[in-house]
Amino acid sequence: MELPTPQDLRQRRTELDLTQSTLAEMAGVSQPLIARIEGGDVDPRLSTLRRIVNALEEAEGGVVRAADLMNETVVSVAPDDSVRFARDVMLDEGFSQLPVIRDGRPVGIISNSDIRHAQEQDDVGTLPVADVMRESVTTVEPSATLEEIDAALDHHSAVLVVESGETTGIVTEADVAAHL
Repeated sequence: MELPTPQDLRQRRTELDLTQSTLAEMAGVSQPLIARIEGGDVDPRLSTLRRIVNALEEAEGGVVRAADLMNETVVSVAPDDSVRFARDVMLDEGFSQLPVIRDGRPVGIISNSDIRHAQEQDDVGTLPVADVMRESVTTVEPSATLEEIDAALDHHSAVLVVESGETTGIVTEADVAAHL
């Protein structure tokens, strides 16, 4: 990844007809910091530079957010549902995994492979989903960028979109591919 120079940042800002104050507000930093970065007087932290670049991209209309990609209808199961019910929902919907949600909050994910690995147990279908699910579930806020979603999808096949603790959507690899 090539980092923009102070001149690159100034050029992008002026081409977008943004003042330093406007860019600073959009990026959540101070106007004097923008001036010092553009003047080459200070090397910003990577996180600060990322916020400035994201603000510029958003001003250019090029930032894709989780809210733009997500499916708002989240097919899910509860931890107390049976594994058989979860499997039936996956078959009916054509999904290979389902989020496990309790009172609107994500608590895990169950997939066909989780069920397959639990088959050693007697009558796995009668077990509650909580006994078979994986508790690690990746979440992002609706404002998460495509870059952040891509990074999460490198390790997981789905990302839940959560706002104020409530599940509001889901983004899968297929959603990102469809967008591209």
